[in-house]
Formats: sequence, C-alpha cells, structure tokens
Amino acid sequence: MAKRPTIPDLAVAAGVSIATVDRVLNGRAPVREETTRRVYEAAQRIGYHAVSLIGHRLQVDLPELTIGYVLHKEKQAFYQTFIEEAVAAAANATGVRAKAIIEFSHSQTPRDFVACMERLAPRVDVLGATAVNHVEVTEAVQRLQASGTPCFALLNDFAQGVRKSYIGMNNIKIGRIAAHMIATAMRQKGPVALFVGGYRWHGHELRETGFRSYFREYAPQCQLLETRVNLETRQLTYEATHDLLDRHPDLAGIYCAGGGMEGAIAALRELREPNEVALVVQELTRESRLALAERFASMVIATPVAKICADMVDLAQVVLNEDAVAIPGQHFLRPDIYLPESV
Repeated sequence: MAKRPTIPDLAVAAGVSIATVDRVLNGRAPVREETTRRVYEAAQRIGYHAVSLIGHRLQVDLPELTIGYVLHKEKQAFYQTFIEEAVAAAANATGVRAKAIIEFSHSQTPRDFVACMERLAPRVDVLGATAVNHVEVTEAVQRLQASGTPCFALLNDFAQGVRKSYIGMNNIKIGRIAAHMIATAMRQKGPVALFVGGYRWHGHELRETGFRSYFREYAPQCQLLETRVNLETRQLTYEATHDLLDRHPDLAGIYCAGGGMEGAIAALRELREPNEVALVVQELTRESRLALAERFASMVIATPVAKICADMVDLAQVVLNEDAVAIPGQHFLRPDIYLPESV
C-alpha cells in the first residue's frame, strides 16, 4: 500500500519550506498567491489529501475577473496611490478572483489615450480610464464596447451616453465646496484665481462651473479672474502663481481644480505669509498635507480612491452578469475633506 503523502513530502514537491506549507494549510500568515498555487499544484500532483483545502485558499472555483485601468501622470503621488488601491481592491474582492492591470498614457492627447485603451482591451474583461473628452475617445469606447469590453469613465466623465458608467465625484459640487471655503477663509477682499488642467477635462470644466456659480450666488462682490490652464504641471502653476501675485498684490484666494498644486504652494511660501491667501487644492499628498499644517492651504478636497476602486470591482461584476438595470449612469462618491486641524 502506497504511503500517504505528508507535509514534508508536499514541501519537497512544491520546492518550499515545511513552514510555508503549514502557513498555506492553516492560514497562519499571508502567503503570496504564486507560492500558494505552487503548493496547490504539487498537492494535486502527489495526491496530497488536503488539496481541496489549498484550492479553497486560492478560491480556484470562483470566476476570474480582470480589470484594466488606463491612467495618466504616472509619477504623480495621486496616481501612485491609485495603483495601490486598484491592486488592493482586486485582491480583496469577494465572489470573484480579480486582478488589476494598469497602463499609463504617454500624454494627455486623445490619440495616446485611445492607443492605450485599445492595447489593453484584449487582455481585460472590463476597462476603466481617466481619459480626456474628445470625439476620438468616444468613438474608441464605442468600438471597444461593440467588441465586448465594457468601459467606465473614472474621475473625468468622458464619452457620456456611450460608456457604461461614470465613477467619481460630482464635480459641480466639488467646485462649489472649494468656492465656499475660499469665500469663508479669505482674510481680505480681493481677486480670486482658478487653475484647471485643461478644457478637455470635463471634470475640471464642471468644477469651474460650480466654483463660479457659487460666487455669483453668494459672493457676487468678489472678482473672479480669468481661468488659467496649467496642464496639471508644477512648473506652469508655480510661474503663473508668481505672475498672479505680482499683478494682484491683494490676491485673496486660489483654487487648483486639478494637478499642479505643488507649484502654487511653493510660490505662496516664497511670496506670502501663512493664511494670507486662501488656497484650496485637490488630493491629499505629502506636500498638500504639509501645506495644510503650515497654513498655506485652507482645504484639501480628496478623491476617495479606495472607494472608487472597490466600486469599480463591484460594478464590473454587475455588468458582466448582464444586470444593466443596476448600473447607474453616474456613480457619485462623496469627497474626503481635510482642513488644517484635521491632518
């Protein structure tokens, strides 16, 4: 009668330590999926009696789901956080074995976004992107969905009426929140400046709309300067803020509706005292947190990235289960608000 395989036998077959096999069998500590799979395959090969238990650890009986993300500005802290949260949301998904694949567009041009989306689509079940608004992007979404890849707009609501859903914040409300903070926090009457990344970002346009509508309604006496485009870059924002402070010594407030806030923070540190100019920025990073603590920023409005990624996993499953009625056209999430006393 053949000897029943033991834990040491399984460890040898899998090429791992006995301690690792013990962790896989008993869940005593986290083990990488690749290692668990190696132990599982070895257990099948040698006929180890607890192979089903190991399979349960791998959830091999669950359907697989691959979510693709097309993002931009790879080096920005915000998008590095997005990567971490997207991977974590996939790992923590229930009822499915999910994984995230992330690619970055080389630029913010429609053509580069489209190329990235089309390159990624064959490898995924569902695609989410932070693309710009443009007819080329909308047509690409139509093509991808016709070929069987549902597309979600993330953060910026592009391809409206075509994409499956938008997952992000209500950007008109975000603009109004920023305006309320500046109108409340500014120490003196004076002009107020606004930066947007560009007018192909529908989310930035909506933030500008909300920002200006608040001032028309509640602070019509404030002078809103012409909106400046900073392409979400630190250097352009830095130079433009220097120019604003030179042209308008009584500048009372600044709202950075997209990226590039680091430039505004740096310029204010050089030319103004804390609390002298009410500054509202987007996303909590090391630099914006420090600006709050030093009173160079009055408020940070942060995207709930973890929630966006978790909801992306949930909505992707709904779409793949063909439960279209359950998919909202716009899936709005509440922002995270940070003030100097909350960091």
